[in-house]
Formats: sequence, structure tokens, C-alpha cells
Amino acid sequence: MSYLIKPKQYHALLDLQQTELGIKQIKSFFQQNLSSDLRLRRVTAPLFVLKGTGINDNLNGVEKAVSFSIKDMDNAEAEIVHSLAKWKRLTLADYNINEGYGIYTDMNAIRADEELGNLHSLYVDQWDWELVMPEENRNVDYLKEVVGRIYGALIRTEYLVYEMFPQITPILPSEIKFIHSEELLQMYPNLTTKERENEIAKKFGAVFIIGIGGKLSNGEPHDGRSPDYDDWSSKSKNGYYGLNGDLIIWNPILECALELSSMGIRVNKEILAEQLKVTNNEDRRNLYFHQRLLSGELPQSIGGGIGQSRLCMFYLRKGHIGEIQASIWPEDMRIEAEKAGMPLI
Repeated sequence: MSYLIKPKQYHALLDLQQTELGIKQIKSFFQQNLSSDLRLRRVTAPLFVLKGTGINDNLNGVEKAVSFSIKDMDNAEAEIVHSLAKWKRLTLADYNINEGYGIYTDMNAIRADEELGNLHSLYVDQWDWELVMPEENRNVDYLKEVVGRIYGALIRTEYLVYEMFPQITPILPSEIKFIHSEELLQMYPNLTTKERENEIAKKFGAVFIIGIGGKLSNGEPHDGRSPDYDDWSSKSKNGYYGLNGDLIIWNPILECALELSSMGIRVNKEILAEQLKVTNNEDRRNLYFHQRLLSGELPQSIGGGIGQSRLCMFYLRKGHIGEIQASIWPEDMRIEAEKAGMPLI
């Protein structure tokens, strides 16, 4: 069901024309910084892939992809992508990208099962990126290093927005806080996952929560994660599981945590086999993507996605993602959002 948060005393700081200018400048500046900091080259991405190849991201395993039949290919079924988590790794191999370099792309997707609200839309737009890394860097320290580079790009982009629109003052802390999901659970054992995220984001302003997908001491994962791209089952030297995580900041307009990025070190063939077994998905071993990974054809990589509309929403201090992107919304949400000062595009 859709759910609308009405920010207290909300007033848009930018009109529609200023907003569109801000979106353009933010997207251009941030992707240039991301490309430079991680040594990524831009590639062209698909909007849809063939069903049954294992390339599409199945998210939590319950979301249904939008699909259609291709008349000129004997009605073969295609799916609109959910994300490009696995497609990117295939591309690294097919383009022969060298170690220490990678790719990024504009990913556009449709998630028809999304619960609509201030932060969630049917339309998903993000920068998907993937970087070839050496096997010996499969550790939390390397994960933190890459997160730090991305956060540096976020800081620089926030200052660009301030130069363009002085009424929007920077609020991101100079450093991002790293915490494992198990540590977060121990800090707030009586809170739900989202409540824990709200508390830690409000406390530090920006946080990277490590370890998403594996079960914690309460028997539940912090959040769901597919078994065939992020490594959430490797054990680090401190005894915690997971080489992935979510980058979250505090949203002062909605007064809640705002996830900007999901990323991590990707599975190798041993971890893939283990995670498929644990999640009862061993039938995927016969799919195209999984066969190429298990046969050793794909490079070790780290990668993730960064939400474009969410990023712009935060920087431009908007109360609803529909103020940034054009999508479809329930009519009652449009009416109520308009009354709350949030006209949806």
C-alpha cells in the first residue's frame, strides 16, 4: 500500500525551473567525480534482458519483473531489469576491463511491485557501477576504502549545490560512520531494522551499514539480499559476516534514514555455491550468468548502485521523489502531496 509522509512546515526551496537545473548539474557533476575517483568508464546498458538467463536481479526473490514477448524471436520472453548487478560483471569480462578499472552506466528500471511513497517509485534510476579488483582485496578494509571514495564525491557534490543555491546549506558530516549490522542490532535490540537505521543515521548523519543479507544473532537478516552477487556470508577477522552494505544518510526533511546506495564485494565461485545452497537456490547453477561465474570466466569485482533521484531529492531538499522524477502515482497521493506543498511531476 502507498504511504505519504507530510513533512512539517514544508516549503520547497526551489521552483520547477531551478529544480530541473539543479538535477542536471548534480547528475553531471557527481558522475564525473564517481568516474574519476573509481576509474570507471561509461558503457551503454540494457533496459531489458532475456528471461531465464539469470542476468536480471531478483531483489528479495518475491518481486515480479515486468515482462513481454518478442514477436520476432518466436515470442521469447524478455524482462525489464530490476537492476544491473549481474549484467555489469558479465560486461567487465566481455570488455576485458583491467584490474583497478571499471564501468558505470545509467540504469533505468521498472519495479511494478514497489510500495509507493515519498522514497519509492515504480521508476528506478541509478548509476550502476562495477570495478575489477584483485582477489586478495576481499576484505572489509578494501570495502571501506571504496565507500570512502564514493562519500568524497557526495561531499563535493553537496558543495556544488550550495554554490548554485546558497539557501541550501551543506549538512553532510565530513566523515562517514562505519558500523556492522550486528553491532547496530546490539545497540538497539528492541527496534525494527528501519527504526535502527533511523537512529544511527540521525546520530551520525551518514553511515555505512556492513553485512546485509546474512542472519544476525536474532536469527533474521538486517535486510534481504540476493545470493548471487553480493558476498554476505564471508567471515571477517572480527567475526562478523558480510563484505557488503548500505550507504545511508539522515534526511532532515522527512526525518528518517535515506538509503542512497547498496553495494559490496561480489561473490567468487566458492561463495556463490555456498549462498545458493543456504538459500535453496541451487537450481540457478544452470543459468547463463551462474555457469560463467562458476567456470571462472568472470573477474572478481566490487560494485553497486547509487540512486539518482534520491540523491537529487536530498541535495535539493525535496519532500517527495515525485518532485524529482516523472512517474505514476495514486490520485489521492497526488492530491495530498499537492496540499502538503509537494506537487508531483
